[in-house]
Amino acid sequence: MADFTFEERALERGHRSVAGVDEVGRGCLFGPVVAAVVVFSPRIYAGAAPEWMADIDDSKRVRPAERERLAGLILRDADMAGVGMATSREIDALNILQAVRLAVLRAVASLPRTPDILLVDGFSLRDVKYIHMGICGGDRLSVSIAAASLVAKVFRDGLMCKMDPLFDGYGIARNKGYGTPQHFRALEKTGPTPLHRRSFRLGPNPDGSGAATIIPAKRESRRK
Repeated sequence: MADFTFEERALERGHRSVAGVDEVGRGCLFGPVVAAVVVFSPRIYAGAAPEWMADIDDSKRVRPAERERLAGLILRDADMAGVGMATSREIDALNILQAVRLAVLRAVASLPRTPDILLVDGFSLRDVKYIHMGICGGDRLSVSIAAASLVAKVFRDGLMCKMDPLFDGYGIARNKGYGTPQHFRALEKTGPTPLHRRSFRLGPNPDGSGAATIIPAKRESRRK
């Protein structure tokens, strides 16, 4: 379960402003990848955390209504929070990993002050000026990273719901841009919209189920 162990260790090393970073939408066919950064005050780590923070978890393990509630509380009580995006066109031009990096940098740049250190879910950032640490499974270990995952997920899901009426038939409000059977059928029937990722192609599912899966055209790995 997520706690403040990594944040406390950063404080012990002299960092006073510790940010959690996570992204969502990496494996989608449609729309941007979204990163969020959340910074809690050090007094939170020292025992001043409100009771609702015990409910913070990886966004994939939290129901939608609860994600909405928690994201609102995080934005209310965080010392700083920001969101950044990379568009589907940028994903196609850069590759998905570089687009994730760009979204993270934009999220950090949106903050009023630069954090001393970034705790990043899953991977280290290359060629950035920020002190940072990649934590495998960080969205289930660090409250700050889990909080960022919730903020990013709620932001992106809301954006997908707003885009849904503009692109009828793809089920974007329901699938949030991921490759569901309805989404695949719409692509086969109508083709991609301007917001679909052209560098992703469809191929056979390696589990032999016969369902299609998403294969990035470039050889970068996807996580979520």
